[in-house]
Amino acid sequence: MNALFEQYLDQHFSVIALRILIALLLSGLIGFERELKNHSAGFRTHILVGIGACLMMLLSLYGFQSLIDAYDNIRFDPARIPSYVISGIGFLGAGTIIVYGGTIRGLTTAASIWAVAGLGLVVGMGMYSTAIYTTLLILLSLGFLNNIENKIIKKKRSKAIEIFADDDIEINALISVLEGYQVSIKRMEIVNESQNSKQIIIKYERGSDVNTVALINDISKVEAIRTVNDSE
Repeated sequence: MNALFEQYLDQHFSVIALRILIALLLSGLIGFERELKNHSAGFRTHILVGIGACLMMLLSLYGFQSLIDAYDNIRFDPARIPSYVISGIGFLGAGTIIVYGGTIRGLTTAASIWAVAGLGLVVGMGMYSTAIYTTLLILLSLGFLNNIENKIIKKKRSKAIEIFADDDIEINALISVLEGYQVSIKRMEIVNESQNSKQIIIKYERGSDVNTVALINDISKVEAIRTVNDSE
């Protein structure tokens, strides 16, 4: 029985289990903040990334210990496997980035996934205080600084409207509606989807006092417009 226990639960198991648990808790906190804001990568995604990165770090530290003990001439680099984690996690972050209309969404969530992978590696090394301190700073940045950004920096913010309309739409009528709300048009893109329909993407800058709902409602009343989609 003892032999079986030693075979599957070696001397490093308690350390490994503790580090994986800490990685779960810290990455889960960041994922929970993303989940509250309804982002594409939330609670479970961040936990899986954090635990996975921690596991790779632990593999690098302890996975080859038996070979090193058995052969004196074997040398290894414990940073080799984690380096692939850091470079490889980008594909998952890219999956959370969405180009919607004239704007790009998901960059912050992609960055948080990359940061959580780093947290997992740090916890896997046993640097608990560094991991906890970094987690607190990330949560502060995602929460507190986001409120400051909304109140100060984004009093005027760029937005985009995606419009699907019939081919005979009067562009001047559409522009007149936007000018009536005193918004500044930054860019307009017109795509001919077929002979009978068009996709119009308008990127504009609005003041904090503009009623977006009323704006979209008035745009939808323009003749030949089928649908209107608004994007931050």
